[in-house]
Formats: sequence, structure tokens, C-alpha cells
Amino acid sequence: MAHTIAAVATGRAVSAIGVLRLSGEDAVAVAARVFTASSGIPLAEAPDRKLILGVLRDAQGRMLDQVQAVVSRAPKSYTGEDTVELQCHGSPAALAAGLEALFAAGARQAGPGEFTKRAFLNGRMDLIQAEAVIDLIEAESAEAAANAAGQLDGAISRRLAPVYQELAGVCAHFHAVLDYPDEDIQPFQLSSYRNLLERSLDTLASLRRSYDRGRVLKEGLKAAIVGKPNVGKSSLLNALAGYERVIVADQAGTTRDAVTETIRLGGVTLRLTDTAGLRETGDGVEARGVELARRAAGEADLLLCVFDGSRPLDEADGRVMDTGLDAGNVIAVVNKSDLPAVLLPSDLPFEYVVPLSAKTGAGLELLEQAVSVMFPDELPCDGELLTNARHAAALDRAGMALSRALDAVGVVTPDAALTDVEEGLEALGELTGKVMRQEITDQIFSRFCVGK
Repeated sequence: MAHTIAAVATGRAVSAIGVLRLSGEDAVAVAARVFTASSGIPLAEAPDRKLILGVLRDAQGRMLDQVQAVVSRAPKSYTGEDTVELQCHGSPAALAAGLEALFAAGARQAGPGEFTKRAFLNGRMDLIQAEAVIDLIEAESAEAAANAAGQLDGAISRRLAPVYQELAGVCAHFHAVLDYPDEDIQPFQLSSYRNLLERSLDTLASLRRSYDRGRVLKEGLKAAIVGKPNVGKSSLLNALAGYERVIVADQAGTTRDAVTETIRLGGVTLRLTDTAGLRETGDGVEARGVELARRAAGEADLLLCVFDGSRPLDEADGRVMDTGLDAGNVIAVVNKSDLPAVLLPSDLPFEYVVPLSAKTGAGLELLEQAVSVMFPDELPCDGELLTNARHAAALDRAGMALSRALDAVGVVTPDAALTDVEEGLEALGELTGKVMRQEITDQIFSRFCVGK
């Protein structure tokens, strides 16, 4: 980490403010070669975390922008190194020229996520907190952002730290007795740690149980709209999206592909997919669309089965009902309530049946209520909701290892049982970054944008 890195830390679009960020041992010196304070005070003498007005110049000394600089010195900075941020006007051209000036002054281009990676390597945050940074950037709801912020603040790390420390203490006790038999050390009895193993397992299981809720919070529910042709599936997607996302026509079979839109409904983020009408067809393209519809229905966390309320049920509707009855979470939508009713909600064998008109919007609030009842927001988004598949997998490995160790108490020799405890420790270490694997960290930080 010897090199000083630099990058544009804000987006490439035109904006009011754009930020150039530097980090490294020579960050202040590099920035001082392109920045001159209006007060005349050298940047090296600038106080920490105080904005300083000045001018940004290129390698030839030409003025590029009037900017504000702020210095944060190691170790009390985001990366744990000396850092400088230059707050410029948000012209992409001016920012690019300023970045070139920093390169000419001795910095190099930062890689994706390299600022946060340096923060992790310098002990400013653990791996869970580092991943929370990208989750916070990518959050699509206020709840997801709040949970990511809590993880960045260490909510999950604080729950796991005592577990890791206690398990490490068990292993340390065993090896101390083994390595120093002549010392006055209390004899190692794995049975005396039974309660500790049980507490550890309870903590890991509690955290792991939050993953289903956390995954939905972060990624949204996979939801699919199914029904026979011309019942108003595409009209329903357009109504929920708030604009014409899908072409609507009277001709049956218009939708031949799976079209997905992200919406918020009933306090839940839905990855809502409109699908081709379920029917037998000799058209090869439409048949492919029907196959995609069945696949989407099979993978969905929520199925919206749409029926035409102005017509009686027929054989095609029966196939849609069979699809819904085979699914887990289903809401039957009786569409076209703006027309004379022929199909009644009581005619459908589902717990949740919502009459509405996708054309006029009447009844959409009832659909929203049904979704909120089916997926209640029961847990606080305080950072303790597990949202990351890598974290869940690591907890699974740790839990299985500790379960084996607990089952082995009094059955096998302590050294055999401690092998499982150490395996659980390793899984928890990979989770937090105490045990670091290059391929894992490379994969994590490759998700980041340059400048973060």
C-alpha cells in the first residue's frame, strides 16, 4: 500500500459538487503540488478535517477550478492513511483534468474499492463492515440503507466478536495444557465448555434466521404475474410501475418474453416479472415465452395469479389456478372490476383474492394491503439483519462445526472435538476477515466502484 492513489469519488454525470480523493503516505504532498490555498498556508500545515478554500491547477500551472480541500491524517481517516479530498465543481471535464494533474504529481489511479480495501487492511473496519459499504451504496430502499448503515457501524460484528473470542479461548486453553504440561494450568475438560458451545450456537442460529428477511430487504421479493392471455397482466405491471413498461394490445399473445420491473408495494421491494399468457400454442416464439412464464412462476417468492373478472372461468384459467395452488405465496387478482362482474372472489380457491381494475387503478390499494399482510415488516432494520449470502454460508459452516463439537463432548477425545471448534473459528474468521483469503477479498472489492 505504498503508492498514493487517487480517483474521482463522485459520479461521472454533471453535478453541483465533484470530489477528487487521495490516500497514501504522500497524499498531502501530492495534493499540495496541484492545490494552492487562498490563505497561503501550505497544505502540509493544514489542520485535520477543516475545509480550506483554494485553487486547483494542472501540471502546467493553469487554473482548473476553485475548490475546497480537506486533509485527514493517519490513523484517524477513512482508510487509516493520510487522505485528502478536493471538493470541486461537478464538471466531468474539470474532474478528469484534476485527476490527470494528480497523476502527473505522483499519484496513481485507484482500483475498484481500493480506498475501502485499504481501510480493511489497516484495521479501520472488518470485512463485514466493508461489504456494508457497497450495500449502503446500492440500497434501493430506506430500510435497506438503514440496515446497511447499522452493519457499517458494526452491529453484526459486535454480536460475533464475543463468540469468536470465547471459542478462541477454548482452543487456547487446550493448547496451553498440551504445550506446557509442567505449568500450573487448570486441566482441560471439554465438558466444562458445553454451555459456552450452546450459547455460541444460539447466537449463530439467531443471526442466521434473520437472513430470509434480510435477503428480501436487500434484494426484494421475486414476484411473477401469471394468467391466461388478455386478462390484463401487462396492464397490471404498468399500473404498479406507474408508466407504460409493457406494450398492451387487444391481440392475445402480445407478451412473449419475461419483462421485469422493480417496484415498491406494501412496504416491500418486488422484482416483478410480467410473463406470457399460459396457454397451449403452436407458435414457437410464444411457446418459448410460455416456458419462461412457468419457470418464473416456479422461482417466484410471490405469485400474482390474474383472472378476468368480466368472464367465467375456463380451462386455461384452471391451469393458472393449478400453478397458483402449487406455489407458496399467492394473491389472486380479479382484474377488470370496471366491467360488469361475472367472476366473484368466492369462486377462487385462494386465501388472498383482490378485485381491482388495472385500467383505472381502482383496488390497487387492496393489493398493496395484501402484500403487506403476507410479508409484514416484523424486524427492525438496525443492522442485525443478515443480508449477504456469503455471511449466511459462513454461519452455516460455523454452526455445523460447533454442532459436531457439541455432540462430541464426552464421546471422543478433546483433541478430536477441538478440530471442529477450530473449523468453526475459521469460518467465523473468514466472515469477519480475521482469516483472510485473497480470492474472497478480491471478489468482494471488485464489486465496488472506483473512488470508494
